[in-house]
Amino acid sequence: MGESKSDVLQGTLDLMVLKTLESMGPLHGYGIARRIEQTSGDLLSLNYGTLYPALLRLEQEGSITSEWGLSENNRKAKFYRLTRAGRKQLENETRSWEQATAILARFLAPTEDPA
Repeated sequence: MGESKSDVLQGTLDLMVLKTLESMGPLHGYGIARRIEQTSGDLLSLNYGTLYPALLRLEQEGSITSEWGLSENNRKAKFYRLTRAGRKQLENETRSWEQATAILARFLAPTEDPA
């Protein structure tokens, strides 16, 4: 990905948000964004105009739920957590991405010439 930070790939944000909430527990939007960027080794740059609509969509789908609370610096923040439906979605999306990356790996791997 070079020296610059990359944007989050289309279709991967939901999976990263769900996995982050599964591993970290309830987090506010800023915490989710920082954790995703940290987990990527700071190779990803998360656009907040992308994150918050994704959080809203995941909440409307029932994959996550939210409640207001206080952040580490005593500011009011919305905390998101994974629901049972979100855990199922995470399992399905993980399986799908593992299959897709295995297929791509076959194309990227050096092949022997069938002479």
